[in-house]
This record gives sequence, C-alpha cells and structure tokens, in this order.
Amino acid sequence: MFKSGFVAIIGRPNVGKSTLLNQIIGEKISIVSNKAQTTRNTIKLILNDEDSQIIFLDTPGFQNPKNKLGEFLLKESESSKAGADIITVLTDISDSIGKMDGIILEGLKDTKIPKVLLINKIDLLENKEEIKSIIEMYEDTGIFQKILPISALNNEGLNDYVKFIKDNLKEGPMYYPDDYITDLPEKFIAQEIIREKALIYLDEEIPHGIMVEIESFKERSDKKIIDIDATIYAEKDSHKGMVIGKNGAMLKKIGTDARLDLESFLDTKVNLKLWVKVDKNWREKERSLKNFGYK
Repeated sequence: MFKSGFVAIIGRPNVGKSTLLNQIIGEKISIVSNKAQTTRNTIKLILNDEDSQIIFLDTPGFQNPKNKLGEFLLKESESSKAGADIITVLTDISDSIGKMDGIILEGLKDTKIPKVLLINKIDLLENKEEIKSIIEMYEDTGIFQKILPISALNNEGLNDYVKFIKDNLKEGPMYYPDDYITDLPEKFIAQEIIREKALIYLDEEIPHGIMVEIESFKERSDKKIIDIDATIYAEKDSHKGMVIGKNGAMLKKIGTDARLDLESFLDTKVNLKLWVKVDKNWREKERSLKNFGYK
C-alpha cells in the first residue's frame, strides 16, 4: 500500500524548522539563519521512498504581526495547518511554555488529525535527564499522540519522527514525480539563497527589511554557466549603504557565498550580479508585497 500526505511544521521563530527539513530531505532548500522571519513563504519539501511520499510544509514562524508582512506570514502558517494530514509542532529545550507556544497549543486542541511534538536542540543539554521534565510538561496538555526529543542539527531522533509520520499517513497517490524534492522553481530558490546570506551577515535591525528579487535567470547556450541578476531591496537609504559595505565589501561577501551555494545546488557554474535598491517601508505597502510575491 502506497501512502502519501501533507505534514505541516509549525512553531515559534528560530526553533529549527528549516534545519530539521533540510536534514530530512538531504538538500538545502529552506534557508537557515538565527534571525526571525527567515522563512517568509510556506515551502513544500518532498521525501520519497518506495512506499510513501511525504510533503512537508515549512511555514513561517508563529509570532505577533507588527506590519502587513507579518500579517501575511501568520496567514501562511494558519493556512498550512488547515491543509495538513499531520501536524508537527517544533519547540526547543526551553524549560517553560512561552506565550506563543501557548497560542499554538490552544489552536490545536480541537483538531482531529494526528499531532506530534518535536523538542529540538537536545544537543545543548549537558544533562540528558532534564528532558524528562520537559516531556512531562507537554504530556500534561493531552494534545499530542507522540512527543520526541530530537537534535535536527545532529540528525538525532529524526528516523523515529519519519516513522511516526509513515505510521499515521493514509493510503494516497503520488502527488509529485518521485525525483522531486520541492515544487519550487529554481528562480525562487536562488532568491532565498541570496536572502539567507544577507540575513547571516547583516546587523540585527536590517534583515527584517531585506527582500531579494531575481531580475534575470538565464542558462547560456553551451549549458555550462547560468547568469543570475538579482536586486537586494532595503527599506531605508542608510540600510542600502550597510548592504553595500565599505568599498562594496559586504555586497561582495554576500554575493560570493551565495554564488558558491547556488553552484552547489544547480550543479553548474554561476555568474551572479547583485544590485542594491531602496523601497521605503515596503513591508507596509500592499503593492510592494504583491510585487515580491506576498499575496
């Protein structure tokens, strides 16, 4: 019997959703950084084997919206939960249920589909016995069919997680060809890789206002090089200078690292050109949000 279905991954920002899925899939598709709002769109990642197809939905982190972009991100998380066959809540080894965790748990009480809780970052625990009290705290909610301590970074506990999913999936069709690991176009992935590098290298206050747009994505006739032209948008004139850096050093650093990741993902040489522009307060503008794909 072939099984298939959709698994939503929800949780607060920075609990490791993208790291978890990149580890399971074996490819870097969802971008990873320690900044909030790293994931801005629900991203489908596909795990195939001979008897199942699992479509994971990597959602933006749950948090109180502070602008129109934040409202979009919250809707993305909610809509993914509604369309899932299994819900995964990812938290970390914090010793208490925070406000956003409480909101997430409250929203799951009446859902009838299987739910699993993953407690991530157990590699940070010096005493592994501490995990018992954290598990008991979540068991008391009565919400989850399974609670698993994991380390997404170290690939610990992930086989048990995938087994739980397979055990709870129903018979279903193959939604995507068996060589797909995502339904995203290469152009979108290129955009996300560039944005990831900006998130990693720029100061804390800048990344939230950063957006990347791919202006051109063309493979040369000899198929040996892909030319990519991209624009990094900042919200303020002062931020534009920071993105460029002294004598262009920051932009060069972002571009060099992005190019290396792009070449690894696309398995070919990449000629990457970056520009920086300002779209003031774009996160509050309906038109800008639509232009950047947040509809």
